[in-house]
This record gives sequence, structure tokens and C-alpha cells, in this order.
Amino acid sequence: MVAARSSPSWMWGDAMAADDLTRLSACELAANIRSRRVSPVEVLDAHLAVIDRLNPGLNAIVTLAADEARAAARRAEAAAMAGEEVGVLHGLPVVIKDVTPTKGLRTTFGSPLYRDHVPAEDATVVARLRQAGAIILGKTNTPEFAAGANTVNAVFGATRNPWNPALSPAGSSGGSAVAVATGMSALAQGTDFGCSIRIPASFCGIAGIRTTPGLVPNQPMHLPGDAGQVHGPLARSADDAALMLDAMVGLDPCWPMSAAPPWSSVRAAMSERKDPRGLRVAYVSDIAGIGVDAEVEAICRKAAFGLVDAGVRVEEIAFDVSEGIDAYKSLRGAWMVGQQLERIDRLDELGANLAGNVRDGLKLSVLDIARAEHVRERILARFTEQFGRFDFLITPAAPVSPFPVEQNFPDTIGGRRLSNYIDWIAPAFLVTLVGFPAGSIPAGKTAAGLPVGLQIVGRRFAEPAILALMKIVEQAHPIGRPPVVGRAPTGT
Repeated sequence: MVAARSSPSWMWGDAMAADDLTRLSACELAANIRSRRVSPVEVLDAHLAVIDRLNPGLNAIVTLAADEARAAARRAEAAAMAGEEVGVLHGLPVVIKDVTPTKGLRTTFGSPLYRDHVPAEDATVVARLRQAGAIILGKTNTPEFAAGANTVNAVFGATRNPWNPALSPAGSSGGSAVAVATGMSALAQGTDFGCSIRIPASFCGIAGIRTTPGLVPNQPMHLPGDAGQVHGPLARSADDAALMLDAMVGLDPCWPMSAAPPWSSVRAAMSERKDPRGLRVAYVSDIAGIGVDAEVEAICRKAAFGLVDAGVRVEEIAFDVSEGIDAYKSLRGAWMVGQQLERIDRLDELGANLAGNVRDGLKLSVLDIARAEHVRERILARFTEQFGRFDFLITPAAPVSPFPVEQNFPDTIGGRRLSNYIDWIAPAFLVTLVGFPAGSIPAGKTAAGLPVGLQIVGRRFAEPAILALMKIVEQAHPIGRPPVVGRAPTGT
């Protein structure tokens, strides 16, 4: 049932069923709000109904700001009725990862140390989303300080995968990915340091993109000169991701890493690249030398070579950059020390994953960091060489399909045992190491009905081109919505 309107019904056109609203894309919702066919209040209430039905079993949204969101939706409705100029996300419900500060809205970082923390200011990316008209609906679950590729913490527990609630949505933007996949929110913000947007997008069957470092300011993150962690969108389609990204990007003269893109609009530039004929794509099954599940690889291979039907030139190449794995771990360790410096004397109060990362970082010497940087330089040169021959590198987004939610990480790939909890995400973090943007888009489903994502890597500031190619893949391989959308999950 559609929620009661705060304005006469004739002002908003024909009524739409609440369930239909949460099945529309973000682009469609934005267009309907602009044309006054639906009210921002109706859109919000429809998403709140999905949260009420599904979130108890999936645990994607950990802090819900229903009252604040409803007040913002009423303001958005009034602005639309008054004919005011509105932003690209006007009236759209958006959720924010719980490591990204939100003014007046609890931000715990998934840590017991910050269980009741309420920031006084928004992160720059949140301020930009609000300025674009987004309705901030709540905060999404994440491992403690985003240190983990499974979304679980001591404050809120585990988030479950909507395709099978017994399985993990991956991490660390798992809560954001689940919220979008199920229709709890139209869009979600995430962060990506190792794999944290791309693999949750893959495991949950949605679109996500790790952006070029500097494209979205990281204020107030520590280490302002570091290019590791970036902000990016999670959405149900490449078009929706582009819509959200248009609200997030832009030069910030006060942020040292900030950079202006060579295009004025992601969506407009994406549209200009809709004809893929003549593009050159390299397919690599395993850039990390860790192996890949046979079924996952077969699905990704089929999707990659299926681009030939659209006029893309696809070539399989041998490209092993596993030399960068230890270098990434060293640089990650140093980054973790920098992020947790003010809590160094409280390591025993942090979770095992986070504390272990910090302790590994504290063991590093200046020579270790210097050697890692030199390896990074060599790996960058190898990627750059490939981008002289190809427009994109395509790989499986994750080497495995979703694993049980109780596991910290998958301990084997193709029968080969893994010893470290981040080794399995190496195909993603080796891209992080060299600072290139990369998207994840569904390429198909396994025999068990689980989504498999394709990682598309491009040159710096190639987001529009990456998203345009992601759109072609998603159109060729539609996977539908998670089965849990049609029923309330029980959880196990």
C-alpha cells in the first residue's frame, strides 16, 4: 500500500504500488520524482517497508534514521512542488557505510570503542550526497574499521547474503551491497581499499566501482596523501552507479589527493561511449597466481568473450602480477598503523583482524616500505604496458563464490589451502596497489544460484568507459533480484 501523501494526489499523478517503487532503478525513481509522478515521501516509505521486512534477517542497516529521513523527504517534496532546481539524487534514499562520518547520525566504525559515537560533521562525500538531494536513510554494517572481507563485528554481528542468508556478502561494504541488492535503499556509498566495493558487489549481484584515487575526496580520513582507500557507489545497475558518482566526484582544493576528472558528467561521458565496437579487451583468469574456482572462471570467461558479439576485440593473455602481493601487505600494514595511531595503546581492545593488521604494520622497517614501493613501481609499469595494448583488463571479481557467513575467509581455492585472511582478495587488491579504477558487474550465476561478478579494470579516470562496458555485460547477463526479496529471510 502506498503511504499517505502529504500533498493532494492530483499533484503527483497516478499512484504507484509501494513494492513497485523499490523495484525501480535509481534513475527511474529520480525521473519519477522530477516529473511529480511519485513523492519523495512515498519513495522513502516504500524503502522503509522493505527494511522492516528484510533487515531483521539480513542485518544490512545497523543505524536507521527514519525520522530524520522522513523530515528530509518532506523538504524534498516541498522543493519539487515549488519548482526549485534540484540535484541529481533529489529525493532518493541512500545509505552510508558505517566507517564514513555522518553529522548527527551514529557512526560506530563497527568497533565497540565507538558504539555510541555521533560525529559533529559529515565526511565530504556525505555532504556532497546531501547537496545532490539524497535522503540519508541510515548506516550500513561493516567489519571493524573496514578491516575484513566478511561483514561481521562485535557491535552488530554478521550481515547475511540475500541470495542465501547462510552465506557471506563479503566485505567490507557488505551492508551497503545487501541494502541495495534487496531494495532497502536505492543507492549506497562504500569504500574500497582491498576489495571492499568490488567483491561485495560480486557476491550480492549488483554493480560497484572502485574509483580513481583523488576523484572523490576522502576527508576526514587520516593519511591524506595515501591513494589506497577510495569512496565509490554501489547500485543495482551501471546507470545507477553513474548517477550516484556524478554527485560524489569533483575537485576539493583542500584535499591533497583531490583531482578533477577530464569529463564534466559521468553519465554524459558514459553515454558517449555506448558503442563498444573496436574496443580492445584483455581477459586474465588469475592475475594473482592463487587459483580460481573452475565454475566462477567459466562464467567470467563466457561473459568476457561474449563481448565479441558487441564488436569488442577480446584476447586472453598471461598476466601474473603476484609479485605485488607481499608489497601490498606491507603497504597495507603501514596504512593500518597510520589509521589506528591514536588507538595503538588499545590494540587488545580491537578485533583480531584489525589488531593483527596493525601489529603486522608495526613490525615493518623503513627498508620494508621502500622495497614495497619499488615493487609497486614495477607492477605499475607492467599494468601501464598492458594499457598501451588494451583499453581494459577483465578478470573474475572474486576467485570464489560466496562462502559460509561464519567463516572469516575462504580457506581453499580449487583445493589449494590459503594461510592469510586477505590472500583470497588478491585479484582485487593488486589493482588497488597500482591505483587504477575497476568495476564489478554480474556476469551470471552458479549452478547453486549465486551471483558471479566480472572485474573490469581501466586507466585512471576511465570510470565512464568502465561503466559503459559494465552496462553491456549486465544487459547480456541479467541475473534478476535475490530470492530473499520475495520473502522474509529466516537467517541461520
